[in-house]
Amino acid sequence: MTPIVPALPETDLNFLCSAAAAATAGGCIWPDFVACEAALESGYGTDTLAREDNNLFGMKQHKHPIFGTVTLPTREFMDGKWIPVSAQWVKYPALSDCFADRMATLRRLAPEYQHYAAAIAAHDGGTFIREVSKTWSTDPDRAQKVLNIYARWKNE
Repeated sequence: MTPIVPALPETDLNFLCSAAAAATAGGCIWPDFVACEAALESGYGTDTLAREDNNLFGMKQHKHPIFGTVTLPTREFMDGKWIPVSAQWVKYPALSDCFADRMATLRRLAPEYQHYAAAIAAHDGGTFIREVSKTWSTDPDRAQKVLNIYARWKNE
């Protein structure tokens, strides 16, 4: 017997639909799955970084900023536990810029990170998520969490 998956609240559904549209506009592959990643990373668009800075993926600022920068606290999973840290994050003008930069980052790093290359070559969204999640986040349960959001959204 298949377990009954509880429906998502309307606000979460609205976020996922908007995020999927922005992911498509930003040139993402597997935009519905990428929207689910954004939901997990940003609390369905409710965290400060998402609301104020259009940063849905926790994209950290690196050597050559194209967009603005904001410094906020976060947690990283290191040595088997969550550690509070402060980090510099990218401040995007629009959600589509966030999605485009995320996709560009995966493509740029694919030669160095085999999981990103495998994600870009994936023939299905689930494989994309599992591969990206191997090195995108320090959360060891990230892939399953994203796939659970997708299953609830699509009622699978």
